[in-house]
Amino acid sequence: MSASVQTQKLGILGGGQLGRMLIQSALDFNIDIHILDPDENAPCRNVASTFTVGSLKEYDTVYDFGKDLDIISIEIESVNVEALKKLQAEGKKVFPQPEVIELIQDKRVQKQFYKDKGIPTADFILTDTKEAVKKNADFLPAVNKLGKEGYDGRGVQILRSEDDLNKAFEAPSLLEKLINFKKEIAVIVARNEQGDISTFPVVELVFHPEANLVEYLFAPADIADEVDKKAKAIATEVIKELDMVGLLAVEMFVTHEDEVLVNEIAPRPHNSGHQTIEANFTSQYEQHLRAIFNLPLGNTDLVLPSAMVNLLGEEGFTGIAQYEGLEETIATKGVHVHLYGKKITKPFRKMGHVTIVEADVKLLKEKVDFVKNKLKVKA
Repeated sequence: MSASVQTQKLGILGGGQLGRMLIQSALDFNIDIHILDPDENAPCRNVASTFTVGSLKEYDTVYDFGKDLDIISIEIESVNVEALKKLQAEGKKVFPQPEVIELIQDKRVQKQFYKDKGIPTADFILTDTKEAVKKNADFLPAVNKLGKEGYDGRGVQILRSEDDLNKAFEAPSLLEKLINFKKEIAVIVARNEQGDISTFPVVELVFHPEANLVEYLFAPADIADEVDKKAKAIATEVIKELDMVGLLAVEMFVTHEDEVLVNEIAPRPHNSGHQTIEANFTSQYEQHLRAIFNLPLGNTDLVLPSAMVNLLGEEGFTGIAQYEGLEETIATKGVHVHLYGKKITKPFRKMGHVTIVEADVKLLKEKVDFVKNKLKVKA
């Protein structure tokens, strides 16, 4: 470990669970992490070297936070990019770069980027108003996505027929062809300043039918070798075309013809990589730190097949979180519970996750069902 890594001050915009797990990984390298978050009770509050309460979207707040740091990174994309550009111009290292964050903040720009770079993605039409969506009724079935501010299923409407057109957004959005896919997968890829690139094994995602966020995943994905190679190649192409430094999660669809299409990307540690803490030689959090400090990238191979189950607040419960079935869950071999330090639960709020490592894939799936049915977050 070089002395420069020990002495550089790292700041993270966002103090949620991703920042918390990043701090846990940073402790192994003696890296101090400074956090800015608008929530005084954010998960990082009691584990960061310093914790500053402030808006991630206000120019002065972000600039003042970053001006005494050496490296600035993010755990959420909804940040003030102009302040980051100013910090970058003054010699601070900002990874992912502000230009990358800016592109990803707007799904319309993001989709046009794929098209311009020849990266496979679903057909789409850019729309500015609800009326513009209605004029493209012949494009249905499609997914209407807000250009900005959509997150974890918010800002997304499925329009299957003309009867659904009134649900369209009265704002700049895009109309994306609804893909008849057989699987949703993700690849996390990392790149350091030297241009070294490393991909994690492809994971298979299963989304919650109501919350429209990942309910659980399996690693490695149950896909053909050809699809596996395509997915990793596409993820590598995306991070190269972005010229990005850091960690990038690339979510993709696999069609019934084994075509692989990029859905969305996130330039930070991601929900689709939580299982790497226990299941891989290098976790996504350590890899992110290696990338932004320009260290050699770690070995991403699987130690064992794994699964991750998101621990969501139960419907009908809001208040101080109570965890039912915790003892039975942690008594199960290969099961690891990660709680995020959030005191208040509400329906579908991410309160933690559970990873499962198990060599027997059949048994792995049985343990996923056990965890889903046993461990509940109520109030």
